[in-house]
Amino acid sequence: MKIVDAKVVVTSPGRNFVTLKLTTDDGLTGLGDATLNGRELSVVSYLTDHVVPLLTGRDPHRIEDTWQYLYRGAYWRRGPVTMAAIAAVDVALWDIKAKAAGLPLYQLLGGASRERIRTYGHANGRDIPELLESVRARIAEGYPAVRIQSGIPGLKAVYGVHSTEDDGSPVLHQQARPLVEDWDTDAYLRHTPTVFEAVRAEFGTQLPLLHDAHHRLTPIQAARLGKDLEPYRPFWLEDCTPAENQEALRLVRSHTSTPLAIGEVFNTVHDYQALITEQLIDYVRSAVTHFGGVTPLRKLFDFAAQYQIKSAVHGPEDISPVGMAAALHLDLAVHNFGIQEYSGHTSLTHEVFRHAYTFRDGHLHPGEAPGIGVELDEDLAAAHPYEAAYLPVNRLQDGTVHDW
Repeated sequence: MKIVDAKVVVTSPGRNFVTLKLTTDDGLTGLGDATLNGRELSVVSYLTDHVVPLLTGRDPHRIEDTWQYLYRGAYWRRGPVTMAAIAAVDVALWDIKAKAAGLPLYQLLGGASRERIRTYGHANGRDIPELLESVRARIAEGYPAVRIQSGIPGLKAVYGVHSTEDDGSPVLHQQARPLVEDWDTDAYLRHTPTVFEAVRAEFGTQLPLLHDAHHRLTPIQAARLGKDLEPYRPFWLEDCTPAENQEALRLVRSHTSTPLAIGEVFNTVHDYQALITEQLIDYVRSAVTHFGGVTPLRKLFDFAAQYQIKSAVHGPEDISPVGMAAALHLDLAVHNFGIQEYSGHTSLTHEVFRHAYTFRDGHLHPGEAPGIGVELDEDLAAAHPYEAAYLPVNRLQDGTVHDW
């Protein structure tokens, strides 16, 4: 079997998505997600100009060899653009291999380790009463765990929640020009424990609650927040501080027993090495799409398992259903699965990317279709072309660009 065609499809059915489609000489096709939100076209160029010309004529079954060829052969390694491009190739090859075998991908990864995949949903509000309503909505949808994010008194806009000056529509994650959000760390640290207190008072102690700090804290601030949240027993505190400085997590870990999750901006195992071997985190958060594909992420999960650290694949709306499906096959197969983020997609996105995976009673399943179980409607995709989009920029009260 040989690869005879490779093309990159860019579409925007609510979010921008970059998809690689490979075709073999016997008519099998494979899809891979290469979406890098806010920098999508950089990956399109990387694939089209540098990777696609290398794929024609290759044996699609040689997945490990192709991964190493693309990673090591470029000399310039790592980075989100490179790893998103490699991820698209890797997932497309796994899709082809599983289709050739007539099996869903998880069967090639060792078979199912569980019957279904536990998820968490997103709840947010401009204030606490609005947040409580959002939590009720997620519970009604069946989510067994909920991430809670709240607006902060005195701030106009906070990432992931609503603006205090608009009609209540969500603050967009992607805009034609970056949205500038204001930030006050002291106000956030004062407010967040009161948010947990209110949610616990309303919904009790049984509901798992998660929270994302979006990398905005220094190590000592993160340690303080983790300590302050301990009475409310959060499921985790996510991205409490920029983890490129891995030593920072030693300080956080030494001050709090709140579980820590990190890694959605990581793209190789090297970013995790100290965090895992020193057991400084409890959950690894990388996405298939940004970590180089199924091949390296499975290795990361096996590495983490030796230190009792669990998987928690990043699953926002800007991971396409192709990337989500690949994650679900891993979730079902690996022993040290923890939880899967799932915020869903627009109905139009589901039409463009028809998929076998299902969401029922707060749990996901990848389905039994051969491959990853996603088919791309290229005509419908072409009807919704790319739209320029950026993530927000965060500034302190004095105008300084803040970390995130």
